[in-house]
Amino acid sequence: MKISPDSHNKILPGSTLGMLGGGQLGRMFTIAARTMGYEVAVLDPDKASPAGKLATKHLCADYSDQSALDEIANSCDAVTTEFENVPASTLDALARTCPVRPGAQAVTITQDRIHEKNFLKDNGFPTAPFAVIHSLDNLKSAIKTIGAPAILKVSRFGYDGKGQFSIKAERDADKGWETLKGEACVLEQRMPLDIEVSVVLARGLDGEVMTYPVAENIHEEGILDVSVVPARINKALETKVTSMATKIANALDYVGVMAVEFFISNGELLVNEIAPRPHNSGHYTLDACVTDQFEQQVRAICGLPLGDTRLLSPVVMINMLGDIWHGGHAPKWQKLLDHPNVKLHLYGKHVARLGRKMGHFNVLASNIDDALNLANKLKDQLSQAD
Repeated sequence: MKISPDSHNKILPGSTLGMLGGGQLGRMFTIAARTMGYEVAVLDPDKASPAGKLATKHLCADYSDQSALDEIANSCDAVTTEFENVPASTLDALARTCPVRPGAQAVTITQDRIHEKNFLKDNGFPTAPFAVIHSLDNLKSAIKTIGAPAILKVSRFGYDGKGQFSIKAERDADKGWETLKGEACVLEQRMPLDIEVSVVLARGLDGEVMTYPVAENIHEEGILDVSVVPARINKALETKVTSMATKIANALDYVGVMAVEFFISNGELLVNEIAPRPHNSGHYTLDACVTDQFEQQVRAICGLPLGDTRLLSPVVMINMLGDIWHGGHAPKWQKLLDHPNVKLHLYGKHVARLGRKMGHFNVLASNIDDALNLANKLKDQLSQAD
């Protein structure tokens, strides 16, 4: 049920928030919102939706289902998303009746690599050299211009390393185009990589921006494996990262929580991609910051003052994939829970598949070396089949 906002247009506890998407990000948003006293309506077509299990109401329907959208529009005081592939038309339709944050325009840019790369280029943000690909001839020509090695990425619906093909030489063009099924793509030059970092930030209705500490990220096969916070970079580079991310959020006129991923190549900062939502590399905030990224998402979309983003402790976050559910059996959680400075977060997914994100754990310590040593030790223990 909708309730009237106060005179300052703040959406207060007791109101209903709509979440488009019911995965782990929607689940953690739902936990934060309900803890703060809000009702949550989740729209997700999966009957076993992790967020749907904890929401006030789970609308089990497609994102274009008109009846479900009408119910969201009529019952919710604000609507947000947990992933960028919700159709922009859905966001536009809902925005006619209730606030949708972030808005359709920002999501439209960030859900399509071609739009996103052109947005970054047009606004003067540095990226790896790239070319837009619509045909095999485009690709062959671009390889000569961009050079190899390069990475061919589908423009839409690619994530966690999916929808990508490595171009090692010009002869790989035909195979790459065939593998990605002739979809619109972006070809990016593969840059020498010093380190990968990301920053999660929130931007409020009034334009206020709060950035979280920069995370240093390590990926395995395109999926985030480890985040180290604070990132092991110098202060000047850290300032440049947060400043550039803030400028990107302002250029998008963004409202909500977002993440910007960066490559640092030969000491130079390059924007990799933008995520218009809370981010895997921000999960450390659940235990190591004054305000975690999901409470911040609630605050931002409700027009509330943004929360304090200070880091309370050095922290290492380890992703847990379905690969460690050996023979379908859950890992021995006692290995983690024996340590009072380790925080376990499971996502409520019943089927563990290879590469599927099932949970994560955060290791807090007085310094990064101690946190990283324990995190890697526990990661190895969980990876071993008994």
